[in-house]
Amino acid sequence: MVKPKIGLSTLYCLGEPFKKMTQRILKADTTYIEIVDEGFHALNKRRVQNLNELAASYALKYTVHSPFADINIASPSKPLLNTMLKRLKKSILYASALNCQVWVFHPGLKTGISMFYPGKEWIQNLKTSRLLFKFARDHGVEAAVENVPEPFPFIMKSMEDFKRFYNEVNESIGLVLDIGHANINKQIELFLTTFTDEIVHMHAHDNYGKSDQHLGIGYGNVNWEKTAALIKKISYKSIVVVESVEHVEQSISRLEKLLG
Repeated sequence: MVKPKIGLSTLYCLGEPFKKMTQRILKADTTYIEIVDEGFHALNKRRVQNLNELAASYALKYTVHSPFADINIASPSKPLLNTMLKRLKKSILYASALNCQVWVFHPGLKTGISMFYPGKEWIQNLKTSRLLFKFARDHGVEAAVENVPEPFPFIMKSMEDFKRFYNEVNESIGLVLDIGHANINKQIELFLTTFTDEIVHMHAHDNYGKSDQHLGIGYGNVNWEKTAALIKKISYKSIVVVESVEHVEQSISRLEKLLG
């Protein structure tokens, strides 16, 4: 039986220089690394070359999390949206150069003027999601959208939001199930059982169901035994990325045991 592969997100060292991050991932007990294309770790040609050299030497396999700070794919401002799309497309090109399996992006957000244009941000979110998916596909990358947490004003947070999205988007856009985010909505089981065919990637971290703490696995109130059993039940075989910012090695080890 093929079991899920356990990976590690560079989120836990996002505040450190890029070079230190590359040193850290070589010490991690996994070859599946999710690069956060943001902050000190924002990708460029030189960094992509460096990461590819490491991949060749240490058999690393990458996924990429798209930029997310100040990014809104449902922005009502066309000039700002075009600027953000330029940045996101560049991230996809870097993901392609890294031979990434998945490029993760966030859905759009409501703004201070959303109340004056009801439904417009939803339409733009669909349009931009389709555009990013097609651009990624044209460059050999799978773009997949992540469920995001309360209390942030994202358009798509709940299972119901994603059901509507998949009914309307008319593209085979994958879902990145973020277990920690789903825990805040108390919908881990609903996501796993409703989107069995759509889930192509997972993020794993813990919290106490109230805020997005990104704790180590087992340091919050996520029922990991039940969650692991559900992941096995749906025969999920892709990557589960540890996105904790603490107890990282312990979290990798714990998931390996739970999903092994």
